[in-house]
Amino acid sequence: MLDHTTVTHSNPPPLIHVKGSHREIGRQIGEAVRPLIEHSIHNARHLVETTYDNLQLTWDGAQIQARKYMPFAQERYPQYVDELLGMAEGANVNYTELAVVNGLEAVTTDALHLTKCTSLAVNEMNTADGHVLVAHNEDWLPDDEPDVYIVHVEAEDEPAFVAMSYGGLLPNVGFNEAGIAQCCDTVYPSDTRIGIPRVIVSRAVLGAKTIGQAFRHTIVPLRAAGYSHLIAHVSGELYNVEVSARNFDILNSEDGYLAHTNNYLSPKMEAIESESDELVHTRVRYFRARRLLKQSKKHTIKSLEAILQDHVNYPDSICNHSIFDIDPLDREKTIVSMIMDLTAGQMIVAWGNPCKNSYHTYNVEL
Repeated sequence: MLDHTTVTHSNPPPLIHVKGSHREIGRQIGEAVRPLIEHSIHNARHLVETTYDNLQLTWDGAQIQARKYMPFAQERYPQYVDELLGMAEGANVNYTELAVVNGLEAVTTDALHLTKCTSLAVNEMNTADGHVLVAHNEDWLPDDEPDVYIVHVEAEDEPAFVAMSYGGLLPNVGFNEAGIAQCCDTVYPSDTRIGIPRVIVSRAVLGAKTIGQAFRHTIVPLRAAGYSHLIAHVSGELYNVEVSARNFDILNSEDGYLAHTNNYLSPKMEAIESESDELVHTRVRYFRARRLLKQSKKHTIKSLEAILQDHVNYPDSICNHSIFDIDPLDREKTIVSMIMDLTAGQMIVAWGNPCKNSYHTYNVEL
């Protein structure tokens, strides 16, 4: 059943450590993964240029669009703009091109209808060892898979955190020393606008010291759109914060299980979902993931790995292999799979499709 083009990786994703001011953090990331950042900019440019018939957007036009969004980020989150500036300096790349990478969903007006990410969480009531576990399959363009890395960040004014990232993106999927974890799933509201890019907003969540502060970051005023943010705390609190440009809803797990994909679950947010008929596959994955989670009250790292490897509804499955579409805007696959043990402070990562690649444990002192 499985395709023979699935990439296997002999090594785990590289781990880098950075610390200091936000500008220094960005510069150190840029220096450490310069080829990956250069490659991600090349990939973004290639995507824009090869989809001109769809988007009517040139690479110069994409940079003009990105420049419209960044002043909103500069006003509210200058520290994360500093990280991008430092990254551009460290990698010796053009800052505006890097801004396009971090605002690609907005710049392409959500024509990148990527609908395959899956996020899961179980708290201490439903694990064999009483740990709080969070899991995520990051599904994105296959060209960006070589650019995955893990980063341990120690900012001067924020909790330290460990996160997954790729290429020139600011890190936003991970957990911090305040016990807060975040996974992000793209959703498609009808009220998008020019404002703070989604990636900047989600980067801010990793800097939060409390759950409430994390919530406030997800709904920051003048945001361009929104993700569904799965936010978990080491205490066992589990939430989905579903966000658009002007609306939000917070869904709390009362049974210790949580799942989310790329469609809104809140009736309030469903009412403003754009092109719901395009989101059939994501609903299949949501119900499948939820069912698999609720089959056990004794979950372990291994049981969550099995869910992340699931192939029901292949190729549009939880372990996603949807690379066969001719349209570049619709090609995507699982480029990294991860589980965060908030109780133990561990991140377990498989680089690429988890059905073909082994999980590796990262132990980082936070």
